[in-house]
Amino acid sequence: MTTEISSVTDAISLLDLPPLDDLTENQVRGTACVWCATSLSVVTAVDLGERRHKRLDGSYSTFPRACRPCTRAAGVRALADHAPLCEQCTDDPGACTTGMALQRLIREHRR
Repeated sequence: MTTEISSVTDAISLLDLPPLDDLTENQVRGTACVWCATSLSVVTAVDLGERRHKRLDGSYSTFPRACRPCTRAAGVRALADHAPLCEQCTDDPGACTTGMALQRLIREHRR
């Protein structure tokens, strides 16, 4: 069963984040962009949602954030990965809720 992705919030969950081991403390804490390490404020940060991570004795959550330009670029990459493999996107891009949600994410995070 696949999850229907129809909102920008859902589309954000499709964005590939760098591995935790590659992030600085500020990036893990959400005070810096997970991709470019630019310092973030309440005004400039894009919340990337809760991300769950497994470890031997259970799991834990991080709450990454990013800058708008990097979020947009990650959305472009996610759409480029999704569209060629999606039959709906190939036949009628307007019929794919995932593709449309990624396109909205890209539009909403312009500079």
